[in-house]
Amino acid sequence: MSDDTQLLPPCPECSGAYTYEMGALLVCPECGHEWSPATAEGAAGDDGVIRDAVGNVLADGDTVTVVKTLKVKGSPSGIKAGTKVRNIRLVDGVDGHDIDCRIDGFGSMQLKSSVVKKA
Repeated sequence: MSDDTQLLPPCPECSGAYTYEMGALLVCPECGHEWSPATAEGAAGDDGVIRDAVGNVLADGDTVTVVKTLKVKGSPSGIKAGTKVRNIRLVDGVDGHDIDCRIDGFGSMQLKSSVVKKA
């Protein structure tokens, strides 16, 4: 085994230390979570800046667009890709949910910056 495993970041889901590279993704063998190294840095990089799915810097009050359909517990349809969310607030949320917002038809909720892009 090489020393490369010590250079890879721990799993953002379970904090497992045995992550490995599989193509362009990092994979955690303990929980099965897969993620992009750019996404891990982009969510809250070393500079503390929160970035969207394509790398744009987000700020309080921005308008963002959801880039993929999200399942919402209790809703038959969920939040569809392309939904605009206005006046976001950046927070230090739970499980990577770093955007606090209000979505028409769903109410107040938190989103991950990796599923939105700046409008």
